[in-house]
Amino acid sequence: MAKWDNVTVVEHPLIQERLTLARDRHTGVAQFRKLLEQIATLMAFEITRDYPTIAVEVETPLGPCQGVRLAQRITVVPILRAGLGMADGVLQIIPEARVGHCGAYRDIESLTPVVYYKKLPPDIARTDVIIVDPMLATGGSICEVVSTVREARAERIKILCLVASPEGIAAVNRGHPEVRIYTAAVDDRLNQKGYIIPGLGDAGDRLYGTA
Repeated sequence: MAKWDNVTVVEHPLIQERLTLARDRHTGVAQFRKLLEQIATLMAFEITRDYPTIAVEVETPLGPCQGVRLAQRITVVPILRAGLGMADGVLQIIPEARVGHCGAYRDIESLTPVVYYKKLPPDIARTDVIIVDPMLATGGSICEVVSTVREARAERIKILCLVASPEGIAAVNRGHPEVRIYTAAVDDRLNQKGYIIPGLGDAGDRLYGTA
């Protein structure tokens, strides 16, 4: 498999076990939804590993104690609709994060991205941003959302996904080479319809039972 400088494949066995279950075509809606949330929670530990902290002091029941807190606020930006299935997982361990929303879909005929909705915190430029979407397929939608977030003057941006394709990674590298990608797997390729092979199917349909 090719290596990319801006990609971190999170290979923790608990993540890989849950990803295997999520890939299984026999996994039902309720379990699939829970698996996406769990994987996102586990991967959030890795994506925040290098975030800076500042020293703080707290009072324990027995006296003062030196500790830390994150130096920057965080904004989670799920790409509608499938990204919503991962946002709650990230918020499990970063409950103080704000949530922006970007709606994007891929035109079936042209495979080009269409951004139809955006709602971002007004001070997003002063936060670290995590864009979440289960699939990095063609990369078009994610690149458009990165551009949308950049237009709001945010600079510190990371992408969190479950499965990525080489084509999607290449698209991000071309459009936004400074953005780091965190994924649980890099699969083989895209098919003619722009779906990741082997992938896990249409994550939105499986998440909401609309297949």
